[in-house]
Amino acid sequence: MALANGVPGSSADPTNRIPGVRLAVVDVGSNSVRLLVASVKRRGVRELDRDRVYLRLGDDAYRLGRIGARKLDELEYVAERYAQRARLARVESLETIVTAPGRQSSNADELVDVLLDATRAPVTVLSAEDEGRLAWEGAVASLPDPPSTVAVVDLGGGSCEVAIGRPELGPTWIASRDAGALRVTSAFLRGERAGASQLDWARRSVGELLEGLDGPQPDAALAIGGTARAVAKILGPRFGPKKLDTLTDRLARLGAARVIGALDITQERAETLFGGTLVLAEVARRLDAKLEVGRGGVREGAALAFAREHSAAA
Repeated sequence: MALANGVPGSSADPTNRIPGVRLAVVDVGSNSVRLLVASVKRRGVRELDRDRVYLRLGDDAYRLGRIGARKLDELEYVAERYAQRARLARVESLETIVTAPGRQSSNADELVDVLLDATRAPVTVLSAEDEGRLAWEGAVASLPDPPSTVAVVDLGGGSCEVAIGRPELGPTWIASRDAGALRVTSAFLRGERAGASQLDWARRSVGELLEGLDGPQPDAALAIGGTARAVAKILGPRFGPKKLDTLTDRLARLGAARVIGALDITQERAETLFGGTLVLAEVARRLDAKLEVGRGGVREGAALAFAREHSAAA
């Protein structure tokens, strides 16, 4: 089964009854490729196995406009092994989703062909709207008691999606910009540090990139993705524009390595922290809200959608 023509089975209410199904999702993003093996029942996604490999496909997409042969070879190797691992876990369904690399690279068809050959399973390139919708559903489904209106900020390596909605209705406002942590850092950081004028230029440019991300006021705003989790290790689980601006100042002045110190943040994540923090600060400003680190995201949302589709086909 594959997500085609949007998100089939996607419901405003993620508590829809879903018979139990064991499935795997391979998530191909700009910064990393991830595996989720899960048991899905009703609204619950129970993680059985998870992994991540940094491939930085977004580096090629940003610099060259396409994914180079070397990166495609690395992707094939990782995807093939993830597929083998999923089948050893006896999943009933294996699906691959591609986010920003499938929208930002001129050879997206070649990328899909590599994944089809490597996994021998369906591959879906998500539209920005579908990515935002799945991220919202995956994050909201993890909340034990969601508030009336929830914003979900899904910051990846190549793009940033913001979705706002009510748990009983689903997301009713979705916007996306090509302002991912990897992409923004590559565009605005030269070296490990940035001077005052360079930082001011980066802030103005990110503000322009995120023009129009002024959705309805939420009761709560969740930030998901690796950058948000890294920021939380530095600032705590809740942060607004002021804290984020201060962190960006420190990153520009000292460099990521000195700011992070002994915290458990990978080097690959540290290298994109500058751009990611800039984006989160601007999004928080536009939402007029503090961001809280959320659990779940696009993989969990895709798992719920695939499980509904699996149930409908049974």
